[in-house]
Amino acid sequence: MPVPKHILDQIKQLIPPLNGSLHKGQSGRVGVLGGALDYTGAPFFAAMSAQRMGADLSHVICSPTAASAIKSYSPDLIVHPILREDHLIKGYRRAILTPNVAEFKRLSEQVNVDPKTPAKERAMHVSRALGGVTILQKGAEDIICTNTGGASAEEARVSKVDPSESTEEQVIVDVTGGLKRCGGQGDILTGTVGTVLAWGKCFEDGAFGDGSIPSSRIPLLAATCGSMVTRTSSRHAFSKRGRGVVTQDMLPEVGGAFAEIFGAEGEKGWGNSEGGGKL
Repeated sequence: MPVPKHILDQIKQLIPPLNGSLHKGQSGRVGVLGGALDYTGAPFFAAMSAQRMGADLSHVICSPTAASAIKSYSPDLIVHPILREDHLIKGYRRAILTPNVAEFKRLSEQVNVDPKTPAKERAMHVSRALGGVTILQKGAEDIICTNTGGASAEEARVSKVDPSESTEEQVIVDVTGGLKRCGGQGDILTGTVGTVLAWGKCFEDGAFGDGSIPSSRIPLLAATCGSMVTRTSSRHAFSKRGRGVVTQDMLPEVGGAFAEIFGAEGEKGWGNSEGGGKL
């Protein structure tokens, strides 16, 4: 069952037009926070996949010990060696968490949700426990959900949404991906999702579009789009490299995967016959 048409139509509204009307930055600025002396690949993959997805600018905010290495990987990235302490995300509804199976188990335990709860129900419970944060649970099929029913008025204020608003929605993306799971694919997902979030901010600010999509829906749409594009990129890379595929092979496939699904300029709705999604 394909991803519902109304979801695809709303995603398409967030895609910046390629008509020469926008200036630099109005097709999205993405900032990637992360990177340390021993972990320079992850922020690179996330930032570069954002650019391959179509973001105008991609920044990496990292530990000073990682800055030189990340700068050397690509001149297209803007690197800031100023990463400080972490920030909490609970109640921030614009946040999207993308746990794998092991990470999701730990996350469930941390918010007192029984890890034995069926996965589709558990994702909704975790989202609610975190105040409406969007969950993208990676797996054989990606489960994307948001549940804002448990958010407090203060959490809603921080997230800039109506505290009376209560939303519970789930999308399952089962687009066919590659058969090889290699380290770093989640970083590609981070970049693609982050780009659509950036497009959503430009949409909110009036750079393009009619402003008809509520800001509270943008994280769910971004997660759905990013999941579809990343899984398609993985399939394309695997078809060329097979068992030896690595994350670096996925980067050149991101643009083509996006075009396959949405068209090079976002003119297509559902364009992938090898898998879709369902509610």
